Amino acid sequence: MTTPWIAALFALFVWWFATGVILLVVRRADRAGGQAHGRSVLFGTPVLALGFALLIHSVDNTSVAGAYTGFLAALAIWGWIELTFLTGLVTGPTRSKCPAHVFGLDRLWRGWSVVAHHEALLLVGLGVMVLACHGAANPIALWAYLVLFGARILAKINLFFGVPRINTEFVPRPLEHIKSYFRRGPITLAFPVAITALSILTGGLIHQLWTADTGYGQITYALLSALAALALLEHWLMVVPLPDAKLWRWMLPAPRAPQGHPAHASDDTNGKIAP
Repeated sequence: MTTPWIAALFALFVWWFATGVILLVVRRADRAGGQAHGRSVLFGTPVLALGFALLIHSVDNTSVAGAYTGFLAALAIWGWIELTFLTGLVTGPTRSKCPAHVFGLDRLWRGWSVVAHHEALLLVGLGVMVLACHGAANPIALWAYLVLFGARILAKINLFFGVPRINTEFVPRPLEHIKSYFRRGPITLAFPVAITALSILTGGLIHQLWTADTGYGQITYALLSALAALALLEHWLMVVPLPDAKLWRWMLPAPRAPQGHPAHASDDTNGKIAP
């Protein structure tokens, strides 16, 4: 666990495993129906508490263990907030489908109204990170959260403006309406802007990893580099036809089909909902 390659693989594994667990919880809630989505968030609250505990423990710890602890703190807090969204508990003021033939800034604004409350909650989480890590010796939790936050904003902008491939297979029942706001079509200026920004971020973090002269620095930048590279990959998957959904599909129960309709593994897309 003290070498950058191991740290990068650790970040990849935690990202894959945490994503799979969240998808599994939401899929089971979909199948159970009723109040299952709300219970999922309630039962997941200890993960949020653990995230805050790890955050407090990590901010003054500049050891290798401190780097891992802060990184896990950010993922735990981020993951719980994402669960509130995927279960439909915290979304936005608009819960209706997007009107047909709405494009450009109008579509972006309407899309924002669908997720506004959740974005506000993510901002609250960011504020907590800033307060906890201000002047701290180990701010990796804040940096990791910022990578996730920035990548999410860029992804949503591209989904609303339009990209060739939009992954909706794992969109849960409470968010069925949000699929109407995603636009499948040619890429817009938003895509090269996002790719450029994420490429610069990933390259900068790799450079910091290369020049780091302490174990803490190497592990910190290895974890962040892997996270940024994953965000960059997820954006490329909006245009490159790779079956990334297979990473999780095998571990999830089949979705419950609407009454009178057979269940389908996907709806003409491959992949997962964007970060």
